[in-house]
Amino acid sequence: MESETKPTFSKSTGLPRKRFYRARAHSNPLSDSHFPIPISPSHVDFSLHFPKFVGTNNEEVSKKVEFADIGCGFGGLLISLATLFPDTLMIGMELRDKVTEYVKERILALRKTSSGGQYENVSVVRTNSMKYIPNYFEKGQLSKMFFLFPDPHFKEKNHRRRVISVDLLDEYAYVLRAGGVIYTITDVEELGEWMRSCLEKHPMFESLTHEELDSDPVVELLCSATEEGQKVARNGGQTFRAVFRRIAYVS
Repeated sequence: MESETKPTFSKSTGLPRKRFYRARAHSNPLSDSHFPIPISPSHVDFSLHFPKFVGTNNEEVSKKVEFADIGCGFGGLLISLATLFPDTLMIGMELRDKVTEYVKERILALRKTSSGGQYENVSVVRTNSMKYIPNYFEKGQLSKMFFLFPDPHFKEKNHRRRVISVDLLDEYAYVLRAGGVIYTITDVEELGEWMRSCLEKHPMFESLTHEELDSDPVVELLCSATEEGQKVARNGGQTFRAVFRRIAYVS
């Protein structure tokens, strides 16, 4: 088996070993990076990501990506969502190259070791989502976007690097369909207040009610499915969550 010849893979599980893919906790989203950038959503060949669902060069497209995990880290949330929503295509967008490679290898390994075609609906791409979201998704394409434990960028001069801002919410509102949901969570109270404030200020978003949050099966995964959330839970820390719906535009 491939895991027997690759020291980066566990012999017992067949999955990649995380310690070989460690990277800095975050990257500077304003710096230039060198990776392919599609000029429009029609130039993204999703058949490379979802061969069971999308034909070569996007021919015979039966489904489109609906979930996007922005800064997906090691892919814990995506892996959980893939089985919870087996008929929904979802993709992680990660800037760090080693972390992206880990998630890619993890997904490929799970596809090989799982039965019934599991995990064919999940993939990952290395990109800077703060710059290139409209290059990947059409207007109103997404139904869910996730921003879990993003870089807090504590210094005020670096707040422009934060992945949630009123200006960036314009782009997120563009790719989210009416009724689509943005999920955010952090263990930094100030950042949690910042993200909630940005969403409250934006005219295209409204907060979900307590009843809606309680009935949403995704909400409990925001902590339990991610490495960062599990670490916070082990240490008895707090998390600060903001979940908002994209409302319909009324002229």
